[in-house]
Amino acid sequence: MSGRTWTNIVESNVLSYGEIVLGIDPYLPDVPAEFEPDDGGNDWLVRYLDFILSATIGRIGFVKFQSAYFEAYGLAGLSALSFAMKRARAAGMGVILDAKRGDIGSTAAAYARAYLTPADAGGSGDFEADCLTINPMMGPDTLEPFLECVRRFGKGLFVLCRTSNPGAGWLQDRMTGNRFVSDRLADLITTIGRDCEQDSRLSPVGAVIGTTAPQEGKRLRLLLPNAIILAPGLGPQGGDPAALNALRGSRPGDLLVPVSRGLLRAEDRSISLGDYEILINTRLDQLKATIAAVPSLSATA
Repeated sequence: MSGRTWTNIVESNVLSYGEIVLGIDPYLPDVPAEFEPDDGGNDWLVRYLDFILSATIGRIGFVKFQSAYFEAYGLAGLSALSFAMKRARAAGMGVILDAKRGDIGSTAAAYARAYLTPADAGGSGDFEADCLTINPMMGPDTLEPFLECVRRFGKGLFVLCRTSNPGAGWLQDRMTGNRFVSDRLADLITTIGRDCEQDSRLSPVGAVIGTTAPQEGKRLRLLLPNAIILAPGLGPQGGDPAALNALRGSRPGDLLVPVSRGLLRAEDRSISLGDYEILINTRLDQLKATIAAVPSLSATA
């Protein structure tokens, strides 16, 4: 293992920049019209990503790329994703690829090679992330290739546990035996994380738990004492900033808060790029103030 581990990145960047994660989900109707391509192509993607990263590097410590938005633009989208991931990592940002992968062993191994394996260890290097979101619903055996990358290369994982979408409770809040499905997932996350320690009080195997379900989040945090929780849902999904109380534990860096449209969406597409950069940074300052105003409480308090 060489270079900074995921937990090193989290501890350092949270200390310097706070808990906010910049979510980048490029969608042309949500960006200023100045990025509109003349020929109807997708060359705007690299220009847009370059602009966003230039505006936020040095002000925010983490970025989350939603892979589906890039895949939707075909080869141009994948090329733009590779460009942005490499630039963000080179600048010291913690790069999360939100791909929610999960499959049987050989396929999971291919996903792990694609997103978590350095080029000098057999990966392509095109989409190497510091951390990957994964789906555990096919069982613990499907997670092993990803966990091997955590152990070998110092990577991080966010495992779906109790998500922020309206239909999440249909499965995740169901009882199996005498436990909620989400509780069993939390137990799994804690157990597998013990085998992947990275010289930190934080576990590199974290959980995705939405801010839209504060009561469930409070219960799950007790089962995840060392895990980093990725807490989506603030903004258009209706999550309450007060829910961060339930999800924040007692260790610096154990909560990351991704915000996408709430930071980057341009309601007025005629906005100039100078004013758009001001808008992004104003929103970022407001979010930092909102999160700072939420008392930092131990989950055991």
